[in-house]
Amino acid sequence: MERTIDRATYQALVDTTGEEFVGELVDTFLAEAPTMLDDMRDALSRGDADRFRRAAHSLKSNANTFGALELAELAKAMELGGLDRVRAAAGTPIDEVSAEYARAAAALKDLTRE
Repeated sequence: MERTIDRATYQALVDTTGEEFVGELVDTFLAEAPTMLDDMRDALSRGDADRFRRAAHSLKSNANTFGALELAELAKAMELGGLDRVRAAAGTPIDEVSAEYARAAAALKDLTRE
């Protein structure tokens, strides 16, 4: 789990905002991140570079908040690489981000139950 969620980052968030509030933040992230992924897929299919970049940026920022470093790195690469990079890879980067999101979501759920 260490690479999926950086414990020091997560703990700093808990120390700063409190365990209960972090639980609420995690719940919000888990509810909103799938929409961000859907937005990226839809923006890719429509060729909407701005929407794609915004969704990738939001996912990156939220992932960093919780210490989901690998997810944040993948989202950042998509934000900076844009539609052309994803198209060149036949959409594979979105699949990679989606898979890493699933790992991060499971890890965050475990952490909020500790």
